[in-house]
Amino acid sequence: MNTPLYIYVHGFNSSPQSMKAKVFVEYLQGKGLGDQVMVPKLSHWPAEAMEQLRALVEQNQQRSIILLGSSLGGYYSTWLTEHYDHVRTVLINPSVRPFELLPQYLGPNVNLYSGEEYELTQEHLEQLLALNCQEIERPEAYLLLAQTADETLDYREAVEKFSVSPQFVQPGGSHGFEQFENLIPAIMAFAEGRIDLPEAQPI
Repeated sequence: MNTPLYIYVHGFNSSPQSMKAKVFVEYLQGKGLGDQVMVPKLSHWPAEAMEQLRALVEQNQQRSIILLGSSLGGYYSTWLTEHYDHVRTVLINPSVRPFELLPQYLGPNVNLYSGEEYELTQEHLEQLLALNCQEIERPEAYLLLAQTADETLDYREAVEKFSVSPQFVQPGGSHGFEQFENLIPAIMAFAEGRIDLPEAQPI
């Protein structure tokens, strides 16, 4: 098996400075694997963000790619996994229908990390809808990590959509996914083609 490339795909109004991204990068660096991970800064425009991600995926056609898709990043990662055979995805509290969730944020927005200001418009929502994968054709290519006390998303939507995929559903937690570091060994096992999940103890 070739050396996998990990790409962390951040969520709405997030950035490469996401806590989970930093924890994962630091873990790989500690293992001497820092050159195997990328955390791109994505455009707030869904179509542009997808072009950025597609470029990375297509530049690494000869490698196994593991996406870590958090929240909206999980939605983007689903599209990529359904369209590229060398891509698999770890979904972390993923957004399943962001085009239904984000209308409440229409208008002025500020990126939580970069301070970038922009206007969320109907065109953003239309671009998101265009990326919707109604059916999951490669359920074996996903590992779902979800916490039931997610204050932003209904975790049951992801559990249902990825019902045939391996799942770790933990009582409690939050949208930011508390104690994420405890799941990194399971992510590494998934990259190796194994499912090795800990018991989902309540938080």
